[in-house]
Amino acid sequence: MKDTFKHKGMRQQLVNTLRKKGIKDVKVLDAIGRVPRHLFMDSGFIDHAYVDKAFPIAADQTISQPYTVAFQTELLNVKAGDKILEVGTGSGYQCAVLLELGAKVYSIERQQELFKKASKFLPKIGYRAKKLIFGDGYKGLPEVAPFQGIIVTAGAPFVPKPLLSQLAIGGRLVIPVGDNVQVMTLFIRKGEKEFEKHEFGEFRFVPLLEDKN
Repeated sequence: MKDTFKHKGMRQQLVNTLRKKGIKDVKVLDAIGRVPRHLFMDSGFIDHAYVDKAFPIAADQTISQPYTVAFQTELLNVKAGDKILEVGTGSGYQCAVLLELGAKVYSIERQQELFKKASKFLPKIGYRAKKLIFGDGYKGLPEVAPFQGIIVTAGAPFVPKPLLSQLAIGGRLVIPVGDNVQVMTLFIRKGEKEFEKHEFGEFRFVPLLEDKN
């Protein structure tokens, strides 16, 4: 599969849609304008690739809605060279957006099928994360911490303590918290034990699963 002028045009329309929906960070919009989202989906869904909707992928998971990806990424406030932990690699689309922003990305996925697919697929289209890990996202990645940013791409019933403890001072954790409906939540680490918390309305995510392997 290729990335054609037609796809690039569709991506620009998607970027315009996201701008109208309130995404302001130009770097985030540019990154979404560069990532060929259609390559992350089954070929039967190509027509839907640049519609602002979530779509099913393998293992009962979804590729997130572009607006959600943009919203979370904007909250993360990524700077080039930042060390970012992504919990829930999924299709690899969010990971690609972070890499376009110049982040050093470590990504954890607990579904074997998705992990294998993303591990092969991302490098094939030119996206190289620092490391893709098959494991339990609730535990984070203490051996690589601290992180300037941690992004959780599935609904968490609670905020895992290890993730907060693995943030650098000034680091940001973006996590959707809740059971059926999630509230997008941002934690900014202000000190050893001090966190600032902000909430940004309701979203719907597939659940963040604990280690069941």
